[in-house]
Amino acid sequence: MHDDRTLVEARLRRVLEERVRPAVYPESVPLDVAVWHAPGEPVPVEEGLAAEPEPIEVGTRWGAPWGTSWFRVTGAVPAAWAGRTVEALLDLGFDENMPGFQCEGLVYRADGTPVKGLNPRNQWVRVGAPVAGGEEVRLHIEAASNPVVLDYRPFRPTWLGDKDTAGREPQYTLTRMDLAVFDEGVWQLAMDLEVLGELMAELPVDSPRRWDLLRAVERCLDALDIQDVAGTADRARAALTRVLSAPAVPSAHRISAVGHAHIDSAWLWPLRETVRKVARTASNMTALIEDEPEFVFAMSQAQQWAWVKEHRPEVWARVKKAVADGRFVPAGGMWVESDTNMPGSEAMARQFVHGKRFFLDEFGIENEEAWLPDTFGFAAGLPQIIRAAGSKWLLTQKISWSQTNKFPHHTFQWEGIDGTRIFTHFPPVDTYNCSMTGGEIAHAVRNFRDKGRARHSLAPTGWGDGGGGTTREMVAKAARLRDLEGSATVVWETPRAFFEKAEAEYPDPPVWVGELYLELHRATLTSQAKTKQGNRRSEHLLREAELWAATAAVRTGFRYPYEELDRIWKTVLLHQFHDILPGSSIAWVHREARATYERLAAELTAIIEGAQRALAGEGTTPLLFNAAPHARHGVPAGGAAGPAAPGGTTLAAREDGGFTLDNGLLRITVDDRGLVVSVHDPAADRETVAPGAAANLLQLHPDFPNMWDAWDVDSFYRNTVTDLTGAESVTAGEDGASVRITRSFGASRVTQVLTLPPGERRLVIDTEVDWHETEKFLKLAFPLDLHAERYASETQFGHAFRPTHTNTSWEAAKFEACNHRFVHLAEPGWGVAVVNDSTYGHDVTRTVRADGDRGTTTTVRVSLLRAPRFPDPETDQGVHRFRHALVPGASIADAVREGWRINLPERHVTGAREVAPLVTVDDDAVVVTAVKLADDGSGDVVVRFHEAHGGRVRATLTAGFAVADVTATDLLERPGGDAAPVREGDRITVRLRPFELVTLRLRRA
Repeated sequence: MHDDRTLVEARLRRVLEERVRPAVYPESVPLDVAVWHAPGEPVPVEEGLAAEPEPIEVGTRWGAPWGTSWFRVTGAVPAAWAGRTVEALLDLGFDENMPGFQCEGLVYRADGTPVKGLNPRNQWVRVGAPVAGGEEVRLHIEAASNPVVLDYRPFRPTWLGDKDTAGREPQYTLTRMDLAVFDEGVWQLAMDLEVLGELMAELPVDSPRRWDLLRAVERCLDALDIQDVAGTADRARAALTRVLSAPAVPSAHRISAVGHAHIDSAWLWPLRETVRKVARTASNMTALIEDEPEFVFAMSQAQQWAWVKEHRPEVWARVKKAVADGRFVPAGGMWVESDTNMPGSEAMARQFVHGKRFFLDEFGIENEEAWLPDTFGFAAGLPQIIRAAGSKWLLTQKISWSQTNKFPHHTFQWEGIDGTRIFTHFPPVDTYNCSMTGGEIAHAVRNFRDKGRARHSLAPTGWGDGGGGTTREMVAKAARLRDLEGSATVVWETPRAFFEKAEAEYPDPPVWVGELYLELHRATLTSQAKTKQGNRRSEHLLREAELWAATAAVRTGFRYPYEELDRIWKTVLLHQFHDILPGSSIAWVHREARATYERLAAELTAIIEGAQRALAGEGTTPLLFNAAPHARHGVPAGGAAGPAAPGGTTLAAREDGGFTLDNGLLRITVDDRGLVVSVHDPAADRETVAPGAAANLLQLHPDFPNMWDAWDVDSFYRNTVTDLTGAESVTAGEDGASVRITRSFGASRVTQVLTLPPGERRLVIDTEVDWHETEKFLKLAFPLDLHAERYASETQFGHAFRPTHTNTSWEAAKFEACNHRFVHLAEPGWGVAVVNDSTYGHDVTRTVRADGDRGTTTTVRVSLLRAPRFPDPETDQGVHRFRHALVPGASIADAVREGWRINLPERHVTGAREVAPLVTVDDDAVVVTAVKLADDGSGDVVVRFHEAHGGRVRATLTAGFAVADVTATDLLERPGGDAAPVREGDRITVRLRPFELVTLRLRRA
């Protein structure tokens, strides 16, 4: 037989594109259109519906950036269309290649009832099926003219990312506003041909099934009269019946399709626009659920559900019904799909507390899966947090974006730092925006790494990032792929149904231990420094507010601010979303975030001060309030207040310039360049700084990644570095016990103050940078005379180790990593910690000195600032303040303590009485991360703690109040967990494994 395959395939493409798809809407008439442009921010629905619009013609430009326009479309169904299906085609000026990234709309009826959302892949609204003819049509469209920030030439600087700089130029052209006849038969033919054409393209050329499909398609096209597509569509479809009904082979891969619309809670749009995106998508999906009996849609992020409830009650009513029917499924059990690298221990726990509690309170639904398809890597402490929240599964897709190494599994057990394992799935379809194309389904089958042991995978199906969701075309394709020879089988299922099947078929999957590091987007640990500082500050203020308010409530009857703390926690959790905290959103988002953090800081400070005044009483005695989980200046840990111990430091000028700082515990030498050339530990007779090197060294790199500017730093940035060694001045500080250094470089200026606190083994470095560079990366380096093959960095409820070497590509890829409050390096018996108050990104490298002692120099570099120009062209411009400390002779215990110290400075209050801690622990290895009153208002005291040093411990917790009962709970304060506390009066003994997290609920007598 002659090979005519390419001829038939080319014929299919042209007939489908030029004849079949256009014939889906064979007749149309224009609608009358009028528009009213809201003068500022979006208005309530009733105001938009009541506004008096002015006529507008198709072809007219409309929509200033970030504006809202209310279109009214009216018309009548022609009498001649009686008995047919009619739809309104409403094209606001869409680019079909950009769903979620441009203008969108929500359609309402005249009475304010929402109908469905409009987006580039969903432009139709059903008018009637069938119509009687003559019906009046009146629809209103709340249209958002969101500008295209990420265009076909991506990552170009743009001022469209903030309404204050975006201008007023219309962004879109009104393209089509018609009533049209919808031909169901032609549309079904199009779906048949699309599915078979896409499947053919994925089968081997020598596959009999491919040729079987080819000949069926050829017979179909022969049966189709391209001059009368509608009249011959049924005949053409009949030629495909046999090949479409051939069942899949028994060993076919099985795909659970989950309706999905990944909606970034903020990214290339502000938070207020996400509120509307969620409403549009929810309207679309509830409408699709009504039309498609097998379709199931899952939506994560309790915050987004809460927005619908608060802002769109009419949409909420439809959502609640669909949830009750089991078709619209809450997923993930988190407040938002947060970053998981940078949120602190308590914040990561509260993501699940607030998320799961919302779904339980609203629907009685308990989520057992964590749903994080787009998060930029996963910290090693996360598995036990998931388990402690009552969940047991994790889904993500993002690790498939790694640039260097291909992850070896798609279904596996992920083991965290404490030994907790979580059943985890990476969808092999490699997208959270699956559209059910043959290419995507075939890729999932080929890509699945666990063949032979498992054959289930999940496909999140629907347009996402900016929302939109699943389309009727995707549902139609899935129906044809339910049991089709040559393809994986596809069935709509909930996340729970998928995980139950996957876990049952794969009872002993492989294990991955440690962090799930994304070999991409490493610069998100540094971009938008003030957003990161706001997060860190808020987390610690919340700790203080809960601690002091709980202490004051128990001791004095102080009103515990349940509602205020709940609201503030939710606001902080929202801003941990994986495009806000990572610094990858537009300028508008970060401008608002800075203002929000300042407002929250003022509220939390007021709560703290009010509680402390209630505790201290009226008086003139100076008191030091210590909220840290370790004693400080003689004041006990755990929320105590008492007098501070005195101490002193000497400062001496050096003959050759610079200064020496000495407090008897450390001797610091600062040269005339303002660099630290010696940090001597007299107790160990040990030098900290590597020979010939200098610490406190600011280093500047060019920073122009190949793409994803705010997200990425590529390894070649290290090829070029400028050491900022020139100092304008090196002088004694105003206190006479510190060194002040000023430097200028480029258009920027740095002021540093080096302080050696009396009685403490730490050099504190306060850095103020007036930053006006672009496409630069600023680091602060500490070259240490230390030989270490690995180092520890703090993560949630413990620390994780990373190698200092680059033996393999896996290690080399971790050239920028995350820490919380500290990194720690050690030789047996002696170590060094570098602690920080607000930075996350860092790198650690090692070299062996070629001459002299041939010792090892291990360099820790803290990432301070970047200056990418997309999506915010003025990222981080302005003044920034950082605090770091170098702690020589530090054990892990010292690193933990100093990390807390720098983030929880003591507070000085005058009052009448000292304050005893509400709760104390007798072992510093056990770190208390939260002391609060129970969320249910019972007055019970909740204490959360963990083993922080990486060893086993038996610890006794002593309550500073009468205890009637103690219960180990999960994160939601429900009975559960592995701990078995033993109570003797007000003393409670627990045994903890390394890094184990425990929550206890103490009922007051």
